[in-house]
Amino acid sequence: MRTSDFDYHLPPELIAQKPIEPRDLSRLMVLRRDTGALEHRHFPDLLEYLRPGDVMVFNQSRVIPARLYGRRADTGSKAEFLLLRRNADGTWQAIARPGRRLRAGVVVDIDEGFWVEIEASHEDGLKTVRLSTEEGIDRFGHTPLPPYIKETLDDSERYQTVYSRQPGSVAAPTAGLHFTEDLLEKIRGLGVETVFVTLHVGLDTFRPVDEDDPTDHKIHTEQYQIDAQAAETLNRARSDGRRIIAVGTTSVRVLEQAALDMEQKGQSALSEINGEASLFILPGHPFRLVDAMVTNFHLPRSSLLMLVSAFVEISTVADSERATVLAAYSDAIKHRYRFYSFGDAMFIA
Repeated sequence: MRTSDFDYHLPPELIAQKPIEPRDLSRLMVLRRDTGALEHRHFPDLLEYLRPGDVMVFNQSRVIPARLYGRRADTGSKAEFLLLRRNADGTWQAIARPGRRLRAGVVVDIDEGFWVEIEASHEDGLKTVRLSTEEGIDRFGHTPLPPYIKETLDDSERYQTVYSRQPGSVAAPTAGLHFTEDLLEKIRGLGVETVFVTLHVGLDTFRPVDEDDPTDHKIHTEQYQIDAQAAETLNRARSDGRRIIAVGTTSVRVLEQAALDMEQKGQSALSEINGEASLFILPGHPFRLVDAMVTNFHLPRSSLLMLVSAFVEISTVADSERATVLAAYSDAIKHRYRFYSFGDAMFIA
């Protein structure tokens, strides 16, 4: 297995620059794992693939205005930060630009009364920074859109899911962007249970896998949480043999990390947990909780594409699970699907 196995060419014009209106007007590719068959639908048609008793799991993390623009207090030159996560001591992990020039001790003024001080630089290129006040994030921060989105977003709420509740992500769990309140009500009306978990999306959403061997890639940890009610619902579904459908790769990571943690502790059931997700899902991963997923189309050579490839493992249909996913992506390109954060969706069952 090589990182190049997860590469493909995407025409730049298929990178969605704006969210579609309304949210659920996007297209939906359905990929059946048992046969490899593809179907071309629209997102509200997802209802036709759900069954009474299914449990759908949503990531309720909310994107914070984590991008800060300012000027160095000593030279007046421009600088910017992308806050990644808050440390226990009140400092933040951040990406800084221009990174090499922003050394420990440098202070960057963001606005009057709000500044950022560099406390340390690290070998992976990240910085430890301290904010003069965390209230400045909401007042002066900007929504951190992915680098492949070049157009300005008129309404920052369009980069939030309608069910976002827990601030902490630097990127949206984008599979959830397709859901409206009306669609969620229709899903519940079918007898499908909805469960909300939290995983705060971090650096690896933006970062490609640069190593030739993906097993050499170090994935950053992300904070996740499952409350007692969610754990109970998931335990009942698993005990009853009902499907658990993850909405987005972030929900997949929550469920599979929690299942692995449970297994390592010798527990027979999920319990309330607040932990760190460090699981890097590659082909060969034995999925313990996830039976189906809703996801977007992901970047070449990314850890997210590798996760989806691991899930679509059909030895009887294709020589390699990667070929199956890339064949689906090739068909999506042929049919002019929209890709990435504001793009169309897949349902894999």
